Amino acid sequence: MKQRISSIAFLSLLGLLILSQNTFAHCDGLDGPVVIAAKKALETENVNLVLIWVQEENIEHITHVFNHTLSVRKLNADAQKLADRFFFETLVRIHRAGEGASYNGLKPAGRDLGPAIPAADKALETGSAKELLKLLNDEVTHGLQSRFKKAMELKNYDVNNVAAGQEFVKAYVEYFHFAEGIYEATQKIGHGHPADDNLDNEHHENHQN
Repeated sequence: MKQRISSIAFLSLLGLLILSQNTFAHCDGLDGPVVIAAKKALETENVNLVLIWVQEENIEHITHVFNHTLSVRKLNADAQKLADRFFFETLVRIHRAGEGASYNGLKPAGRDLGPAIPAADKALETGSAKELLKLLNDEVTHGLQSRFKKAMELKNYDVNNVAAGQEFVKAYVEYFHFAEGIYEATQKIGHGHPADDNLDNEHHENHQN
């Protein structure tokens, strides 16, 4: 059981790294969290709903753009549409810059973001990371086992068959790079993060039930 719990905690760390990288592809969508917050802020005229998405040094600028947007959007329907779009673009661009990501314009809603991001969103909505952890566990397990199996199948090659040896080296490199990449992911995340502990505790409870 301890080994199982340890693997879940490890995958939680890996998942957080993957999701933090993929968030760059998530936050620039018209249905992404930043634009959703911007729409709510404009509806309620509460700039604080978007200030959380930018760095401290950008708060004054975003507040200014927000107030200007509120004034312009009251003119007419066309003005509102243009003002809103400008605000969305400005907010997302500055948010991404603060995260070290490039900005290439707002992306349409309904894009295929893969399984991890929707699963992460659902976990926050439901309060359970069980399905997300299973997804990550399955993907990492499959990836490691398939590379390990291939390396094992090729390692006993004929030393006089250079082509076969090269095939083994290729499989060897892929196997070790995959394992090393997972380990490095855990080191970049760091240990003892509260969110990781919560995920681990939740899965521990689910495993015991």
